[in-house]
Amino acid sequence: MRYRLWAAALLMLSACSMAPVYKQPEVQTPAAYRESAGWVKAMPADGLERGAWWKIFHDPRLDKLEGMVEASNQNLKAALARYDQASAEVRAARAMFFPDLTVDASATRNQLSGTIANTSPRLLYNTVSAGADLSYEIDIWGRVRNSVAAGTALAQASADDLAVLALSLHAEMADAYFMLGASDVAQDILEKTVETNRTYLEIVRQRYDGGVAAESDVLQADLQVQNSLTQATEMRLQRAGLEHAIALLAGLAPGDFKMAPVSLPEVPPKAETGIPSVLLQRRPDIAAAERRVAAANAQVGVAEAAWFPDFNLAAMLGFSSSSVPQLFTEPSRVWSLGPSVAAPVFDGGKIRAMTDEAKAVYEQTVAGYRQTVLNAYGEVEDNLAALHRLEQEDRSQTAAVSAARRQLAQAFNRYQGGLATYLDVAVAQNGELQARLAAVSITARRLTASVHLVKAVGGGWHAEDGAVAENPAPSP
Repeated sequence: MRYRLWAAALLMLSACSMAPVYKQPEVQTPAAYRESAGWVKAMPADGLERGAWWKIFHDPRLDKLEGMVEASNQNLKAALARYDQASAEVRAARAMFFPDLTVDASATRNQLSGTIANTSPRLLYNTVSAGADLSYEIDIWGRVRNSVAAGTALAQASADDLAVLALSLHAEMADAYFMLGASDVAQDILEKTVETNRTYLEIVRQRYDGGVAAESDVLQADLQVQNSLTQATEMRLQRAGLEHAIALLAGLAPGDFKMAPVSLPEVPPKAETGIPSVLLQRRPDIAAAERRVAAANAQVGVAEAAWFPDFNLAAMLGFSSSSVPQLFTEPSRVWSLGPSVAAPVFDGGKIRAMTDEAKAVYEQTVAGYRQTVLNAYGEVEDNLAALHRLEQEDRSQTAAVSAARRQLAQAFNRYQGGLATYLDVAVAQNGELQARLAAVSITARRLTASVHLVKAVGGGWHAEDGAVAENPAPSP
């Protein structure tokens, strides 16, 4: 009965844990988004499937590039290796739940000191041994369990970090793809502008040769041609940089990669105000931050356990003899079995300092978690606002392009009628070109804002949620 009581007491003690009871930190949450209604408190739900969200743009070329990111991006492979490393560390921590068992064997030739043994000649003898040693830490205060809990939480955070990186890389690919498409549209505008300016230059030269135009008009028209050529060359440079960025994201050498011209969809996918709140819950960076809070909480338990005694059980069974033939005989058998305890008495404040450090780390992770949630709300607000405002800008800029074209036509007609100088035409040309390039820029920004909103809500919209209006993009 006495042994049973001791065993029961040890089992009860082994259920102890010095870690505080973990509660997910509360976060400041708005009642609703200013730019969209129907949002609720952000909570990690990173196990939900995010899917190939880029397919909302209905662009097969973009789909292919995004697939290359998943398969070949080296940064993503490095993050996967970090997750594998964290998983291996958890398995190593869990191994502490089990006893360590080692086997050993040795054979030595020994000679005693003549001054100690006082023998002549000095005594020579052999020692042959073989055996097994077992040691086991009795996890009374939860040090091992909290270490495993901390490692498990960090491995989960590493998995979320992998999801964060994948989401970011896919968003970067979509950004670069649409910016390259915008540069292609702008390039087409600039090349056509060059041809138009050359036509105007020829007309001005003919008027100069006929004596109805000043040489300054010819110089102004030539200036317009050269400026548009410079802009067209600069746009080719920008496209080259975007093409190289796409190659690197896809895990390819830029020198071996070439992109055909990309067409932009006229209307980006529309984010409705009724986007389900669950999408914000899917942000992997929030889940990662929360898991790090849990790990820090468990580490507090590990630090607190250092105040209490360590209990260990050791056992040894083996054979020791002076000759190999007698090694595995009954008289050569040796064994030992017994517990040990070690308790801190004085350490100069080391345990207190380590405990305070663990608590401070916990407070840091709590603050980091709350800031991550606030940042998430801010990013969603920013991109909802961007989509709404850019849609308004697109309408007004379309009207501006139309007005600039009419102004250019009128200015050129007035010039041909002798009612204006070519400077008036040049001003109208520049205004029309800038209006058209601005319209392309707004279209690209609307597309990238859609991408950034997808990233902000943690993964993607689903048509069945009513969050996406079907707007197929034209074929490239």
